[in-house]
Amino acid sequence: MNFKSKIAIVTGAGQGIGFEICKMLSEKGATVILNDIDADLATKAETFINENHGGNCLAMVGDSSDLAFINKMVDTAVDLYGQLDIVIANAGITLYGDFLTYSKESFSKVMDVNLGGSFFLAQAAAKQMKQQGKGGSILFTSSAVGHQALKSLAAYAMTKAALEMLAKNLVIELSSYKINVNTVAPGATLTERTMEEADYERIWSNITPMGRPAYVTDIANTALFLVSDEAKQITGQSLIVDGGWTSVSVLPEGLK
Repeated sequence: MNFKSKIAIVTGAGQGIGFEICKMLSEKGATVILNDIDADLATKAETFINENHGGNCLAMVGDSSDLAFINKMVDTAVDLYGQLDIVIANAGITLYGDFLTYSKESFSKVMDVNLGGSFFLAQAAAKQMKQQGKGGSILFTSSAVGHQALKSLAAYAMTKAALEMLAKNLVIELSSYKINVNTVAPGATLTERTMEEADYERIWSNITPMGRPAYVTDIANTALFLVSDEAKQITGQSLIVDGGWTSVSVLPEGLK
């Protein structure tokens, strides 16, 4: 896959899956706008990619659920690089909580970031891609829990399932402009955040048919394929990358 001359925006990319996607896009020739709400993570990620992976990476620090900032990212891509070809709405938050006591504040925050940010980034990007007249690719980051229920994740899981329906609906809205829209749905994945959880790797290795959680490279490789020219005929689809977990649905310890 060659992304030379492609301009991409990736949100929630200061570390973890988003960072790996930016790094791999950059290695393959893309110019990447890397967004994160954490300024320190974003600037460190930008420096690392530019110094170690020969890429053209620009960090933009801001809230990916804020409409003004969303428009600023798209405008920056066009002002600096003349176009926008790829958007990966990866930013998301997980606020665990029992359904019976889940707060309105937590619910609204999860909806705003996971759904609102993704929806309006896709909208702004699609307007620009339509204007350019040569198509583009939009990718949402869903989750295996959009397919399999887990305790204390009702709000989060519903946003991830909703993103997959959004991708399907946008097939009707955007295919005539040669814009394809898909989702990647990671299962348990080893990231900086998940590795802080006690026994995370051991627990998920025991219940994942392939014998281990995903690595960020597993998810990034899938994401790059779905936004590549090789996948232009694929749209409205969700690809689960979970080592087979949703096929057997064994619940992790403590969440049964």
